Amino acid sequence: MASSLSNGHASPPNPPAIHVKFTQLFINGHFLHSLSGKTFETIDPRTGDIIATVAEATKEDVDAAVHAARHAFDSGPWPRMSGSERGRILMKWADLIDQNAEEVAALDAMDAGKLFQWCKMEVPSVANMLRYYAGAGDKIHGEVLKMSREFHAYTLLEPIGVVGHIIPWNFPSTMFFSKVSPSLAAGCTMVIKPAEQTPLSALFYAYLAKLAGIPDGVLNVVPGFGPTAGAAITSHMDIDKVSFTGSTQVGREVMQAAAKSNLKQVSLELGGKSPLIIFDDADVDKAVELALIGILFNKGEICAASSRVFVQEGIYDEFEKKLVEKAKAWVVGDPFDPNAQQGPQVDKKQFEKILRYIEHGKREGATLLTGGKTVGNRGYYIEPTVFINVKEDMLIAQDEIFGPVMALMKFKTMEDAIKSANNTKYGLAAGIVTKNIDIANTVSRSIRAGMIWINCYFAFGHDVPFGGYKMSGFGKDCGLEALHKYLQVKSVVTPIYNSPWL
Repeated sequence: MASSLSNGHASPPNPPAIHVKFTQLFINGHFLHSLSGKTFETIDPRTGDIIATVAEATKEDVDAAVHAARHAFDSGPWPRMSGSERGRILMKWADLIDQNAEEVAALDAMDAGKLFQWCKMEVPSVANMLRYYAGAGDKIHGEVLKMSREFHAYTLLEPIGVVGHIIPWNFPSTMFFSKVSPSLAAGCTMVIKPAEQTPLSALFYAYLAKLAGIPDGVLNVVPGFGPTAGAAITSHMDIDKVSFTGSTQVGREVMQAAAKSNLKQVSLELGGKSPLIIFDDADVDKAVELALIGILFNKGEICAASSRVFVQEGIYDEFEKKLVEKAKAWVVGDPFDPNAQQGPQVDKKQFEKILRYIEHGKREGATLLTGGKTVGNRGYYIEPTVFINVKEDMLIAQDEIFGPVMALMKFKTMEDAIKSANNTKYGLAAGIVTKNIDIANTVSRSIRAGMIWINCYFAFGHDVPFGGYKMSGFGKDCGLEALHKYLQVKSVVTPIYNSPWL
């Protein structure tokens, strides 16, 4: 197992000089202490050391943030601005993000254990996502309807109101803007709860939003914990919609809270156990690369990870051999080391959860082909791990592990592959590797998942809708589909002159 950790002990390279500037709640345009005075520590997963102490939002803080957002929606300028004026402010915010990209990228790398080199690409990408929706703001319109009766009718698209965004820790910047960008373009105001593991970049973005000219109360950021701040958002009577990304279990709780409160609208992007299906005609070297990236990118902490890999029997042996070679050469190390390909898991809890799944896979009778151990004496590093002889009903083939753990399986026919791919409660994404267009078309239409990649993987884009089927949730992030999550349709009907219905 390749490692950039010296003598099995993490000796982190020096990151760019960073001073964590923003650690308080951002409510109504101001950074504030929590009303309770509570704080929590955000931890560097490279070492387990404390990065910063952050204000912890409780129900009372969420109430204050919602009050600010409600006032900004009901009486403030944001929903009443022209789409082009909102777009101008969002464009300025995007420019400020570009100007501060390296600093924000370093915050995410330290806070989440993400590779710094990837974060430096991710942050400019979210600025472009913001620009995409800024350009859509003045193109929101309804349509004129031809009624069968003697009436004139048209529809209006109006912002849904105050939105509660609850975002996960695996992609702090991307998830922040996949929620915030379309809802701001639609004219909504909002309260955002970043994950307690990764609050720092969200607070920095709030500061830049203020500089860009987003009015006070429109965007509020309340770091805190799910059972307190998150629950207060989902059950709040003055929030009109909740957009949540996270586990399926918590997604259920979000829906229940929304139903029991004011029946607010909900959109959910939840777990996944995505299949990657590799056919006999595939280029084996390319397929191995896709399979490794599919499970090891972002250390497997990605909902669309290809955690189940199915390889057709004709090339299986060659594939397995090359996969092991590549996995053993994979470099696990400090995310600020330019040679590292995989950083630490986000925190101790996630680290220990993944290790428990690895032990469970062994007990179930799967064969550990490679990996399965920790790396170094500090931090939360785990080797790339591949299991073979996996049965589809095993826990490691059914549960979302959310780590660098692959279940590698063999199949005979296309029909077998389709059946196995759909043998999951999830339906977020899938990959197909083949040179046969008929196979690609048939399989892509047969798998019940919201995103299908053919001869590629993780080909995301801010202009392509992303979301799941089945227990992977509903509602789309990205693309114009996301914009419509934050709009509601109003029908307006007037009688035609001299109508007999007058």
